[in-house]
Amino acid sequence: MAQRLLDAAGAAALAVAVSLAVHVAIHCPVQPVGPPPTRPPAASAAARFPPNNLLQNLEKLGEGQLNAPEDVYVDAGGEVYTGTRDGWVRRMRGNGSWERWGLVGGLGLLGIAPSADGAMLVCDADKASDGTVYFSDASTRFNFDNWFQDFLEYRFTGRLLKYDPRTGKASVVLDGLGFANGVALPPDEAFVVVCETMKFRCLRVWLKGEKAGEAEIFVDNLPGNPDNIRLGSDGEVSMAGPDLPLELDQEGHRFVPIAHREDQGDLVAQVSLNGEIMRVLGDSEGKMIDHFTSVTEFNGDLFLGSLATNFIGKISLAKVPHEQEYAVPS
Repeated sequence: MAQRLLDAAGAAALAVAVSLAVHVAIHCPVQPVGPPPTRPPAASAAARFPPNNLLQNLEKLGEGQLNAPEDVYVDAGGEVYTGTRDGWVRRMRGNGSWERWGLVGGLGLLGIAPSADGAMLVCDADKASDGTVYFSDASTRFNFDNWFQDFLEYRFTGRLLKYDPRTGKASVVLDGLGFANGVALPPDEAFVVVCETMKFRCLRVWLKGEKAGEAEIFVDNLPGNPDNIRLGSDGEVSMAGPDLPLELDQEGHRFVPIAHREDQGDLVAQVSLNGEIMRVLGDSEGKMIDHFTSVTEFNGDLFLGSLATNFIGKISLAKVPHEQEYAVPS
């Protein structure tokens, strides 16, 4: 009798397990198609640089007044703006307080940047001189609230698109991207760069010349996940991410955030246009700011945004010891 009860209980448990497995298989929104991309080895990119704590000298702007200020925009007059989780663009007043400047709405402003004509763009976009707007679609599978599920599935459904104001239509420039993110045009608009957060790299699509229409790797094997990207105040292209903020310019002489590693914390690095990391600033102990999502350079100051803080970080490059600033390993 006891054995029969045990057998019945076992059969019931098996039936429940099978039913649960079938239910999950049918109704689970995530349908993985392969293994995730491999994080670049520790010997790559910024990991070659020794840890430092130069970013512990930064100033905290708006501490306690800002909710997840992911990105920072500085206009030609030096006024500082940021987008917060509640959908507001906020501007810093002269006394250090922050005002509500403009309501965009939505669940958060993930990227704000100036275009070449000085207009403010939000959510991973850039505007060409002819009015064409280039922007990204991170995933065609999951929305803002469920973005992390894309990293469980690895279907690579991200897209780079462009909007033509003359026709009022949008078209796909490049698809099959691993969580498409930040977008930026260089000053000559010869190409457009888009970050693939999931693949630790950024791609370049040529818009002019013999290679027009072709896509190629712009920078690869990054030690973290690139996020925001923009045209800086002095002509450089910059990008950033929770794992990997970075900034690149035409001549390779500007700073950017670059990586989050357990042994180094987040870093700010100088990266040349060919993708070579030249120098770094860091907070290896994570005392002041962690998980950078953006970096903006303006008149010798760096502004750091983060989804994990209630302030914006600011540091003057004049306060960075020159010999450490240029500490490039041989």
